[in-house]
Amino acid sequence: MRSDLPTDSDPHDTHVHRLDEAAVIASTDPDRAITSLRWLDASITSDRDARAFAAWGWSTVIDENTAEPVIGTELFAALHRRAGISATWPMGNAGLLHCYGYLLSRARTPYGLKRERWLSSELARAAGLPGDALTPWRPGSTLLARAARLMASALSDDAPHLDIDVPASESTVASRIGILHNAGISAVAYSVAGRLITTFPMSTPPERIRSDLSAESPRLRWNAVLPAAGHPHPVS
Repeated sequence: MRSDLPTDSDPHDTHVHRLDEAAVIASTDPDRAITSLRWLDASITSDRDARAFAAWGWSTVIDENTAEPVIGTELFAALHRRAGISATWPMGNAGLLHCYGYLLSRARTPYGLKRERWLSSELARAAGLPGDALTPWRPGSTLLARAARLMASALSDDAPHLDIDVPASESTVASRIGILHNAGISAVAYSVAGRLITTFPMSTPPERIRSDLSAESPRLRWNAVLPAAGHPHPVS
């Protein structure tokens, strides 16, 4: 249990309101936006010190559905600087972007705001966890650490999954999609080359998820990208 995170009993809606305010500030002053949320600032620092970002692969901030960035260049830079990660727009650490960057994103996608996966209970419940297991400001371990544990379980050899070799420049790279289902809720977890990329709930039954993905041509999904030449991993 980390002592640097506040044990905040404020109602959920109050936290969401503060998050909305921080997302607006992030467009002009990303460092102030991050420090305005003590739990977010402390989480990034804790994950940096624990080298927790090393378990995650690369992602682009250009959303595959909208072809628009989900966060701006200044917020991208501020997040990576605080996390101690060397990255060049638009490719960065998937854990940092999908967990913390998405929280401060105001970009609309066909599925709503990116942060909703962390604010709703669906993803946690699909994994058989309590509904608040992934609440970002929950005291204890960080959101990134909790997401990583969920994904590691969902992507294990013993869990339902789909392995797909994705074409790369000179060969192929292994990817895995873990398929979660519990209490009528589905979700996926995704890794590329053994590194975590993302996780989110889906409205599709698990059998349909598997058949749809198996029928498509192999490709990188959900904003994953391969490392750039000379940058084997997005952690300095």
